[in-house]
Amino acid sequence: MKNLEIERKFLVEAKEWSSLIKPEGIRYIQGYLCIDSRKVIRIRVAADTGYLTIKGKSTNFSRPEFEYIIPAAEANEMIFKFTDQIVEKVRFRIPIGAFVFEIDEFIGLNAGLVLAEIELMSPDDEFDHPAWLGQEVTQDPRYYNSYLSKHPYSTWKK
Repeated sequence: MKNLEIERKFLVEAKEWSSLIKPEGIRYIQGYLCIDSRKVIRIRVAADTGYLTIKGKSTNFSRPEFEYIIPAAEANEMIFKFTDQIVEKVRFRIPIGAFVFEIDEFIGLNAGLVLAEIELMSPDDEFDHPAWLGQEVTQDPRYYNSYLSKHPYSTWKK
């Protein structure tokens, strides 16, 4: 299926991550128009590009995903007019082997949380595990950005 996202998500080990020389990150701001058990509708601005993304329910590390580029000014306007809470982060892309990890350092209300995501071609794909890659949280809905928009990391009991 062309519009299928196969993704795994991990916590990032702070000590190892902080000592790594990183490429320049890109600031993301996003909000959610709809969050329910069947779908999530997100508006995002990454650097100077806007996106409208619709994601279906997750099954076995995968879910349907449809993403469209929209004008950044309109995306910003929708975020601030139609979403309740925003998620802000800086994303770093780190190639490791045949794949690219996207590491999100959250800022704002989710500051202190650092997550790594890797998109695969198949749920069974093997991939390298760098030293900064921590516990897998793919199946833990608390680490979904949509959850973080309603329950910021700063409010979690540590």
